[in-house]
Amino acid sequence: MPFCKVVIGHSGVEHGTYMNTNHSSFTHEEVIMIESYQGFTPKIHEAAFVHASAVVIGEVSIGSESSIWPNTTLRADDGHIVIGSQTSIQDGTVIHMTSNLSDTTVGNRVTVGHQVLLHGCQIEDECLIGMGSVLLDNVHVGHHSLIGAGSLVLQRTQIPPYSLVLGSPAKVVRSISEVELEQIQYSWKHYVERANIYQSEVKSL
Repeated sequence: MPFCKVVIGHSGVEHGTYMNTNHSSFTHEEVIMIESYQGFTPKIHEAAFVHASAVVIGEVSIGSESSIWPNTTLRADDGHIVIGSQTSIQDGTVIHMTSNLSDTTVGNRVTVGHQVLLHGCQIEDECLIGMGSVLLDNVHVGHHSLIGAGSLVLQRTQIPPYSLVLGSPAKVVRSISEVELEQIQYSWKHYVERANIYQSEVKSL
């Protein structure tokens, strides 16, 4: 699988001309915060989009057509973070883990809403994680599930596929409906299209 190789100096910061994820170079005044940590450098697929204000550190892998939006932090210094393909990690989200206890894996075609905290959890394919949700260590979310906005999913919670999850602490309230399933499908497709637009705009500068 083709990845962009990102090389960062000892300070974790470089200035000047950068390569965006589809290999078109551009110059700007911002700093792209993609940093190595203890020999691990993020692996970002050439067809992914990472906004210039995002912070990506350490043992991180980001798949094809995925998008990392403004002011997100993916900090893999206590374990690894894997983001699948066609997945969006939206504004203000933080992804981390607990050393020797958990890693974070987000599957394919997942939408992670604004200001979510994913901490050492596993999310299977085609889920929607609502805005402001918190998922703690060793939570496992089955495929085609929807976590409602503001949910607090406690450690080690196991969520079956096709679940609607709400509350604090969060609980499975029922299986998702056809309308909610369509919402999951619409959301990941929309963000793949939106990321393509952003990449085109960057190329035109």
